[in-house]
Amino acid sequence: MKKIYLKGSWIIKAPRGKVYKIMSDFENLPKYFPAVAQSLHILKQEGNNLSIEAEVKTFGWVIYVRMETQLRPPFGYVSDNKSDIGTSGHEEFLMEETPEGTKINYTYNVELKNQFLRIFGRFLIGWYAMRFWRHAVIDRLKEILEK
Repeated sequence: MKKIYLKGSWIIKAPRGKVYKIMSDFENLPKYFPAVAQSLHILKQEGNNLSIEAEVKTFGWVIYVRMETQLRPPFGYVSDNKSDIGTSGHEEFLMEETPEGTKINYTYNVELKNQFLRIFGRFLIGWYAMRFWRHAVIDRLKEILEK
């Protein structure tokens, strides 16, 4: 197993513009989502294209990630990410307006280059990571925006 496809969809009872404002503010993501982001620094920005260096928290470790991200206002972002532990992936965080608020459609296609992660990847990344991400990001967005 070299690739894992993660997919989730959730509703936030808030306008898309408010969700976008938080999710596109990369340098402040550690403030909003301390369980997943330790630091993010924009190294270069050309229009809506960002090169980002990040320290993210995964499975109790801090992992260094390089992100090539394209903002898609007001719909979200797409990002190609490479980590120092042997993973790379294509991430999409896209939103649409619904009568209930904002529907978030999230996908992350992860390629596992690390042999250890190939062995345990389905459980660690496929099962645990999405549940943790939903709790650390989606539930936190609801806390912030659904007041």
